[in-house]
Amino acid sequence: MNAQQKLPLRLHHNAYVAKNLEVTRAFYEDMMGMPLLATWCEKTELFGKERIYCHCFFGLQDGSALAFFQFADSSDQKEFGPDLPISGFRHIALKVDKAHQLDLLARVKAANYDHSKYYFLEHGYCNSLYVIDPDGMIVEFCTDHPQVDKINADVLPKAHSELKRWLAGDHSPNNEAYHREQPI
Repeated sequence: MNAQQKLPLRLHHNAYVAKNLEVTRAFYEDMMGMPLLATWCEKTELFGKERIYCHCFFGLQDGSALAFFQFADSSDQKEFGPDLPISGFRHIALKVDKAHQLDLLARVKAANYDHSKYYFLEHGYCNSLYVIDPDGMIVEFCTDHPQVDKINADVLPKAHSELKRWLAGDHSPNNEAYHREQPI
C-alpha cells in the first residue's frame, strides 16, 4: 500500500435484519452491554416498493455500530431476512481485550443463555468467543495474540503469494496454531 492510498477511516455500521427488535435489543444491550444509540423509523421507496421499517443502532467503543432492521410488512420481513442458515463463515468479529471477553462470557452464563449458542476457538493470531444472537447471527469477540504485531509482520509479505498458491490448487494449511473449538 502506498502513502497516497486512501482507506476507510473505520466501520460506520454493519446491518442485519432481526425478527424482533426488542429481543435483539435485550441481547445486545442488556446481555452484551452494547448501548442502543439510535432508533430510526423510516418509510421509503426501495427496490420498487414502499418499505416501512425500524432501524436500531447498538454502539461500539470506536463510534461504529451494529445495526438491525425490522420491517412492518411481513412480506418485506420474509424477503430480506433474517432466516438464513447459521454458518460460522458468516459472522461479524469485534475486537475486545481478554477481561472484556471474560466479562461477556460471564454475562452469557449469568443470563442462562443456551450453551449450544456460544463457544471458543483458538486461531493462533487471536482467541475468539463466538455467541449466536437470537436471529442466528454469529458475533465473534476476539482477543489478539500477545505477539500479534510480529505475527502480522510475518504474514503480510506472503499474503498475495499465499492467496495465489491457494487459488492454484495448493490447499495445504499455513496456520499451524489453529485449534478446534475450546471447552468453556
